[in-house]
Amino acid sequence: MKPRGNFWSKLAHGFTPSIMEGDSCQIGYTESRGVSIQIENLNKSFGGNHVLRDVSLNIEPGETFSIIGPSGTGKSVLLKHIVKLEKADSGRILINGQDINQEQQEMPQDFRYSMVFQSSALFNSLTVGENVGLWLREKRICGEIRIRRIIREKLRLVGLERKEDMRTSELSGGMKKRVAIARSLAMNPDLILYDEPTAELDPVTSDELARVIMDLKREVNLTTIIVSHDLNFALYLSDRVAMMHDGQVVAIGTPEEIKKSQNPVVRKFIYTTTKGIQGERD
Repeated sequence: MKPRGNFWSKLAHGFTPSIMEGDSCQIGYTESRGVSIQIENLNKSFGGNHVLRDVSLNIEPGETFSIIGPSGTGKSVLLKHIVKLEKADSGRILINGQDINQEQQEMPQDFRYSMVFQSSALFNSLTVGENVGLWLREKRICGEIRIRRIIREKLRLVGLERKEDMRTSELSGGMKKRVAIARSLAMNPDLILYDEPTAELDPVTSDELARVIMDLKREVNLTTIIVSHDLNFALYLSDRVAMMHDGQVVAIGTPEEIKKSQNPVVRKFIYTTTKGIQGERD
């Protein structure tokens, strides 16, 4: 009889070899589907600093929605509220109609979100493929054969085919961002959030990243929220854009509407950005 230690090791973690080594996934691992988000009169203060002031937004399922504005206007704080990393002083957030701010209320059932951090937050000691498959393996979502296929597919979506064996430490800043996106996509999220995705990237690399995200819009059905001070990046990618200033939403519209806005705060932001108002990329 063959030793059964490996079997019991896997069983102790809740899965038999047929699951861990095979081509199946847990029932809850479904394809991405966009979610709706309603933010109603959200307020947040840190000490005497009123960071969010009656913020209200409606984001449609499958929409790419950007929140722009200078640093310190509350953009990233708002993002943290959506994923429950911060708790509002007042107001509420509904995802697919469910209020996530109520006591004891969990995220809506079967709802998955993922966040692409400003720093990419990759593990340099791991390969590209190991970074992308980290969540799937830690949560034992799928069998190993399926995980490897998912890794290849998500890397293909971000233009990194056959890069799974590279060390993350060998990658450029732009490639690290793309690996971080692939890792987020491996969760099949219904909502993906980007916090300052072009931070520390040169203009050429920012353009490449924008094209990757634009391609994802065509291939993956999910809701996307981008927080950025990069005006052109937001205008190029977004279905709609919200401008924040001093903790408030001062304008909401399509990219064309934002570019044509006569709001003095919007006009000032447009004409003080280094890239101007071109809003178009080749």
